[in-house]
This record gives sequence, C-alpha cells and structure tokens, in this order.
Amino acid sequence: MKLEILPVLGIGDVAEGDDLAAMITTAAPWLRDGDVLIVTSKIVSKAEGRLVDVPAAEGPERDAAREEILTAETARPVARRGPVRIVQTHHGFVMASAGIDASNVDPSRLVLLPKDPDASARGLRAALRERHGADVAVIISDTMGRPWRNGLTDVALGVAGLSAIRDHRGEVDPYGNELSITQMAVVDELAGAGELVKGKRDQVPVAVVRGYLNTTGSDDGSGATVLVRDAELDLFSLGTAEARASGLRAAATLPEAATPSGAGPDGTWADPVAVARAIAAVAGVIAPGTVFSPATHEEVRDALAIPDRPATAIAMVLCTAPEGGTATAGTLVRFGADLHRLRAALAAEGIESSVVAPPVGSTATAALAL
Repeated sequence: MKLEILPVLGIGDVAEGDDLAAMITTAAPWLRDGDVLIVTSKIVSKAEGRLVDVPAAEGPERDAAREEILTAETARPVARRGPVRIVQTHHGFVMASAGIDASNVDPSRLVLLPKDPDASARGLRAALRERHGADVAVIISDTMGRPWRNGLTDVALGVAGLSAIRDHRGEVDPYGNELSITQMAVVDELAGAGELVKGKRDQVPVAVVRGYLNTTGSDDGSGATVLVRDAELDLFSLGTAEARASGLRAAATLPEAATPSGAGPDGTWADPVAVARAIAAVAGVIAPGTVFSPATHEEVRDALAIPDRPATAIAMVLCTAPEGGTATAGTLVRFGADLHRLRAALAAEGIESSVVAPPVGSTATAALAL
C-alpha cells in the first residue's frame, strides 16, 4: 500500500452557515474518488453554529461562563485535578474540558464539538458526492490526550464512507495463532496521519489521505460511535481520586449479604487467605483489645450455622470486644465502627458478609457470616 497525505490549502476562515463542501472542492479541485477527507471538527462546528459567547477578558466572569458551558456539555465527570477536568461528553467521548476550544476563534467566543459528528460526516460526504461529484470518505477529527502517554494526537469523532474499525479477530497470524482481540481503530490512525500536514498554527483544517481506499461504497457505515467504550467495560472509568471517593461511598452504604445460596469451588464461602488479609488490613486501626479471629472449630461453626446451609460451607469470623471494660455507649459505638471496618475490608476482597448472633456461651460479642 502506498499512501499520500495532502494538505488542502486556502480554505480560510469559516463562519456559521458556510458551505463546507463548496469551500473544500474550491480549494481542492484535485479530489479523487476513494480519497479520505480528514476535516478538523472546529470548522464543522463553526459552519454549524456551535459557538457560544463568553467575556473576552480573562478573569472570574470568563471562568464562570466557561464552567457553566462545560457543565452543560458534560454527561459524566471522570477526573479533576486543579483546573483540569476530564469528562465524558454527551457523545460518549472522554476528553479534557468536553472538547471546548478557545483557539483559532475570536476571544469572545468558544467552540463546542459538533452536535452529532457522525451526522456531520454523512452530510458533508453526501454534499461532496451529489453536488460536486467527489465520492470520498469523510472523517471529522479532533485532538485528544491519551491515558498513560504524554502528547496529543488527532482522533476520529465522526466518519462516513468507511468502517471505523478493522477487525482481525478470527484471523490467523503467520505463526498459526488465531487473533482474538485485535481490532484496529483505522479511522483514528488516518486522522493522526492527516494531522501531520494540518498542524495547529498553519490554518490548514483539511487534509486528504490518498491510497488507503480504492473506491468507497454507497453505505456510510456505522460511524465513529463504535469506538466509544461502554463505561461498564472501562477498567479505568474514573480518575484515582474519584475512584477512591466512589469506594468510600460504597463502604458507607455497605449492605448485609443475603443468605448464601451456593458454595465456592473449595466448598467454603470465603477464601481463608483473603479473610486473613482483611483482618490484617484493619488490625492497626481497631480499638486495643478487640479481636477478629476466623472460626475454624466445627462446634463453633455449627453453632453459627445459617438456616438451610451446612455450617461447614460457611466461613465465620468471631468478633470480640475488649474484655474487662464497661459496655458504655461509646465502647459499643467504637466496636460497631470497627466491625464495619472489617466488613469494608472484606468487601474489598470481594467477600460479602452479614452480622449474626454469637453462639451461646461464646466470648464473642458478634460474629460475621461470610
């Protein structure tokens, strides 16, 4: 495959209502069928009127206006550190400041992302084909940072005329290994290639990648929305501080486990090593003299049995408050707090728990069924 990356020069400033298809074909009469057009989202937003007015001078008023706009463009906050905010937009994109941009625009205005980048790409492609006879694919691109790596790159927000992903799953490599997870985001790669000749200061908002496609089909494709990872599948859906806060909220509202309904692989309800880790995790913060100890003796486990379940299939922890003290309201509150610390530590190990009455004659103040 031989690729050419060509800048489209001379487009100039774009204003609301401008005909992008006409502007592009005037600047690039050399477009060929099968070319891939990389269009910076900013000029799409300008043509579609996705601009908002803000105070031009830096200061509290401009900051407040920008904050209000950012809140409106945010579907879900992801992370915040100082003035930097990473959010998920209503499109599903996770990016800094919801893609709101103050560069290459009058100081009294901010540029928002296109309302529907896939629809913008389809509309531009149709106009180029129907009014100007150019059968090309269209990518709407914008600049993003990347987790774990410094630097920015252009990625696709919208696409029409080619598939966003090249799926290699099920194919076999030269060594006979079947590929099981390889899905290449080719439209992001093409967007990044286009950025090499566009630049950020040269006012070249459009590029053409030639040679990747021979022809384009009549189908616009599924768009760039297929690139958005579901939050449920995102292992890093929150920033560190936000994930910690979420964990604390979960610990504060920790429910008691329902009656167990099935034993684990080894016939018990909790991994004893994991239980020991949880006990060790809170050992340094519980009240002096309070003891958490796994109940391993069968007679004790039998006495703690949950109805309809054999005691041998249940892991137990005996929880004993300090001896010799008076059971004041304060000591009981502290013991309850320490008991909840243990339950939170167990939950962090993936172990559900519930408080049950200790066996008759036991020195335990409470017991946990795991």
